[in-house]
Amino acid sequence: MNRRAACIRLGGFLSCIAILAGCATEKIAAVSGVPETLRVPDNQVVSLAWHGAGVQIYECQASRDDPTGFAWIFKAPDADLSDRAGKVVGRHTAGPTWEANDGSKVIGEIVARDSGPDAGAIPWLLLRATSTAGRGVFSKTQSIQRLHTVGGKAPATACDATQVGKRARVPYAADYYFYVARS
Repeated sequence: MNRRAACIRLGGFLSCIAILAGCATEKIAAVSGVPETLRVPDNQVVSLAWHGAGVQIYECQASRDDPTGFAWIFKAPDADLSDRAGKVVGRHTAGPTWEANDGSKVIGEIVARDSGPDAGAIPWLLLRATSTAGRGVFSKTQSIQRLHTVGGKAPATACDATQVGKRARVPYAADYYFYVARS
């Protein structure tokens, strides 16, 4: 192979490497339009932005507020997490827990909530990571936001003593933003 052809091939190879490196280090833009109560500390940055789609699970139980009444009580989410390309990259389950396909996981606790702009959707949330496991994408997560929710509210139909223990799976979707310490 002559020098010119070798340089062209090498140049193409290096261009591909540069493009792939750019994809691997692509920064996720800061999330705009977030209510003040749901903002993360200034020393954190978005590390992942994934879309969740699945169900919110409710169970008919005796009401916590009125022992003579019954209500749909939230039990757990059950959702797939997808990246920007639509590829399923993890799961969101009870805890609340987010587990990536790489085996890493984060468990969170609610710090703040906001009703969000859609009265027919579950609230927007800010969560603090209470524990992480594994060495993957969630290993350094400190905060999680649930934003842009659609659906997922408890059934509008009442439940009563004849339905105790009955479960309802209500479709929902949300965007999840995961934050790590700013480096």
